[in-house]
Amino acid sequence: MLIIIIAAVVVLAIGGGAAFFFISKQRAAAEEGVDGAEPAPPPKAAHAAPKPGTPPTYLPLDNMVVNLADPGGERVAQVGITLELSDAHAVDTVKAYLPTIRSGVLLLVSQRTAAELLTPEGKEKLAKDILREAEVPFGGGHDDEEEASSSKKPKSKRRVVHVEYPVVGVLFSSFIVQ
Repeated sequence: MLIIIIAAVVVLAIGGGAAFFFISKQRAAAEEGVDGAEPAPPPKAAHAAPKPGTPPTYLPLDNMVVNLADPGGERVAQVGITLELSDAHAVDTVKAYLPTIRSGVLLLVSQRTAAELLTPEGKEKLAKDILREAEVPFGGGHDDEEEASSSKKPKSKRRVVHVEYPVVGVLFSSFIVQ
């Protein structure tokens, strides 16, 4: 029995060392780029990169069933959403505002048609809109309104302040349109 336990510990140690080596090689290659070229830009998605050195934190929401804005009102979508958070400390903060975020998400999905949600572009736009909606309780999410109002006024030099919100990404865990 002791031999089996020792063998298991050795196998786990070797596997952990190999994983660490492999991940550190990938990070080094990503920072330097392939063949000394510039590193590839991060893919455009509805989330920001988590802080380096910290594992991602996720907060799944209950699945939502929503009537869509199609004529006749017979189409529905069942959407499962998982929020990616900036760190583990943000979980309690976001949970406090979950009813507000969930209500905003339901309103966003109910404004879409089945045709919009069935395209990859429509899903990406919905994810970006949900991310913006998840920033509203924390003082964000008004990018479109600010851009529209600033385009009417003459442009002045404003300093842009980067604010980090606790919700940094939106992932779909299920997506069914009927």
